[in-house]
Amino acid sequence: MNRLLLVLLLIVNTTVFGQVKLARLFSDHVVLQRQKPIPVWGWAKAGEKVKVALAGHTAEAKSDASGKWMVTIKALEAGGPHTLLVTAKSGNSSISDVLIGEVWLCSGQSNMEWPVRAANNYEKEKQNAEFPQIRHFRVEHLVTLTPEKDLKTGEWEIASEETVGGFSAIGFFFARELYQKLNVPIGILHSSWGGSQIEGWISKEAMMADNELKSYAQTMPKTWEDADLVMGAKLKKQLLKSESAMPTAEDEKKYVSGNADFGNWQKAADPIGQWDWKGLMGFRGKGYMAKEIELADDIVSKSTMLTLPENDSPNEIFINGKLINESALKGVRKIQIPAGSWKAGKNQLVIKSGNMISTPWFGPGFMGSANDLYIEEGAKKISLSKDWYLMPSFAEKHEFAHLMNNVGTTIYNAMIVPLLPFAIRGSLWYQGESNAGRAYQYRQSFPLMINDWRKSWNDNFSFYWVQLSSFGSDQSSNQGSNWAELREAQNMTLSLPKTGMAVSTDVGNPKDIHPTNKQDVAHRLAKNALKLDYGMDIPYASPLFDNAQFDDAKAVISFKHAENGLMVKDRYEYLKGFEIAGDDKVFYYAKAEIQGNKVVLSHPKVPKPAAVRYGWSDAPEDANLYSTDGFPASAFRTDNWPGITEKGKFQ
Repeated sequence: MNRLLLVLLLIVNTTVFGQVKLARLFSDHVVLQRQKPIPVWGWAKAGEKVKVALAGHTAEAKSDASGKWMVTIKALEAGGPHTLLVTAKSGNSSISDVLIGEVWLCSGQSNMEWPVRAANNYEKEKQNAEFPQIRHFRVEHLVTLTPEKDLKTGEWEIASEETVGGFSAIGFFFARELYQKLNVPIGILHSSWGGSQIEGWISKEAMMADNELKSYAQTMPKTWEDADLVMGAKLKKQLLKSESAMPTAEDEKKYVSGNADFGNWQKAADPIGQWDWKGLMGFRGKGYMAKEIELADDIVSKSTMLTLPENDSPNEIFINGKLINESALKGVRKIQIPAGSWKAGKNQLVIKSGNMISTPWFGPGFMGSANDLYIEEGAKKISLSKDWYLMPSFAEKHEFAHLMNNVGTTIYNAMIVPLLPFAIRGSLWYQGESNAGRAYQYRQSFPLMINDWRKSWNDNFSFYWVQLSSFGSDQSSNQGSNWAELREAQNMTLSLPKTGMAVSTDVGNPKDIHPTNKQDVAHRLAKNALKLDYGMDIPYASPLFDNAQFDDAKAVISFKHAENGLMVKDRYEYLKGFEIAGDDKVFYYAKAEIQGNKVVLSHPKVPKPAAVRYGWSDAPEDANLYSTDGFPASAFRTDNWPGITEKGKFQ
């Protein structure tokens, strides 16, 4: 009987203890912001009085009808470790190893999410990662149509050789530099999602007050079923040129007929990887991958081997309208193709498959390497790695994964709202790649988001971002560049107070959208914070276009943040990356030279200059203008001629 009573008492005590709960962010090893009032919140019984104690200070509150309570602890100086204790009539809750220091919210898309383990010199970096006073909290990916109350998962991790590999590289390298300069605890609150568009990070309320996004907010889906219909309509419009198109199974038989027209299909450099990143975001179901192949006469009469990467769903392989193979296998597949299946000249290879079985989150597409796409005949190997076409099957059952870009505001609801109003010093932002096609609209949506977050936090905190790096081609201004226009929108957002920017075009990788040099980028962000937030007397900003003077056949460009002069960073020591045009809007690469803190440029074919551009391409590899303080100059233009993204609108 006594044993039974003891068990019952343990059950009762456990139940009571669970009635007082702290928000997920308040867990062991948390870093709380110094020198600002510290909000602390959680849940208890409705109407219950709650007392919170931290570092010798206490605050009390009564939970509301939903059970939520919030207190504010007076501002504290850096220190710790402390214990945070919550007491109420129904029970107690506490967390330990609480530090007071500097907290920075790190957000954006994949270049912010990029982990230390994938950055340059990881083996060396992890040997310099034992910083017990640097902590990292990663917010898990989630989208919701309505604001979330709390995070479902997550914990504060202490920086060490064992843990740092999973930290945001930008966040950690930034935090490490701050810690080494300030010698106070640093918290990295990391909430980012690769591939995300900025509209997912903006609240519905902010959209409703914005002339660009109001119409979207008024009509945005209220259920995921509605969202799927919207996604489907967008995809049909994109591929079939009609939102209401309803292709039948009979219609889709044409795809494998051997004489299909792939003109409206989604072009893909290769079929490796998720369709999400090939212009078919979120589609889950069956679909077709097609390639046109030119073959010589000598291979037609011979048996060949077709090698394909992994898609372990049931696959149907058609060559020139004939079903050659039907199977479901794991791993790289080698499929014997009978002689006579191919023909001399153009062939159509079409593969119908579905979502991956072993990794259903992956959806359709191939997993593995493009090197595993080829036709083999004897010692001859014909690569099939490039130039594919993709088409979802709309006639068969399909759905859409709930991803970051299905519906606007949904990332904000799930990955920002639960953080409010956790005290922070400021935010670091690395995003824009997914908005480059709507760069002109980014002039409005980016400052809208910054102001939205500041309003949500009720704090005009510092906000620093990374200007888009270099990726893609180094085209001239005569072709235009959406990445350059996005960089311009980022420059324009510097008009907001307490903002700063790290230029990164010189440390990018034109062949990889994820440059691995995160150290220099984080260092430039840290310079902004050390100067503007922590009062250090240091150079901190890249040269920015200030004004242009056109006189005779020359243009003279002046810069902000070039007080100590400009320099060329090039072994040949001559300036590159500048273009000049007259009223005809035809640009020529200009001869340019530095004169003090100005640049003078000209071109013999432009007797009356009207416009200058610098670094105006997706990947301005030639751009080599720096301040003598070591910061690369930001891309710019002096004109306001129509760009190539002005019609791009979020829908």
